[in-house]
Amino acid sequence: MLRLASVIYILLGATLAGIFIVAALTVGLDTAQPITYAAISGFIVAIPISWFVAKQING
Repeated sequence: MLRLASVIYILLGATLAGIFIVAALTVGLDTAQPITYAAISGFIVAIPISWFVAKQING
């Protein structure tokens, strides 16, 4: 299950980081520090979500 969660994390982490960056830019946070924090938080949020999705796929 760890391999499946890793593959899901690769896709989901990049997707959530991009969504969080777009959200930060939409709010008006256009300096480097908030964008970096948004990307890092997207990757961190993706960890438990990918584990949960992999658990649901495995049954």
